[in-house]
Amino acid sequence: MSTFLDSRSSMNSNTVGAPGVALTPTPALFGIIGLQTQGVANPLVTLSGSVGISGDFGDTYTVQIVRGASFSPANVIFTASGVVTAMATTQVVSFAAQDLLAPAALETVYTAFVSGVTTAIRNGPEVFMGTATAL
Repeated sequence: MSTFLDSRSSMNSNTVGAPGVALTPTPALFGIIGLQTQGVANPLVTLSGSVGISGDFGDTYTVQIVRGASFSPANVIFTASGVVTAMATTQVVSFAAQDLLAPAALETVYTAFVSGVTTAIRNGPEVFMGTATAL
């Protein structure tokens, strides 16, 4: 049986149409949370979220989850890449990840980033959430 430690959510946009900014090859933050893991050794951290993307057919995008408050390739714990499959509509991309090597810390920060080709647009909704449990 596991023990609940913490749950947090970060909603950048709750509707289609916002924020309405172009993707870039440089990862852009769309969610950040801090999970209080209370110094428990080997907590189980489950992360999930969604980001809306629109663009031209074949545009590519990448969602990355990082342990920490800023982007660093060394701290990426999850990467998902995809392709826009329908033009003139928002494609909501959902993801689920786990940090099975979360540190024994009082609080661990997780950040969600999205990047891609500049013809694609972050078109909302955008949400990032996580839960920490002790096994």
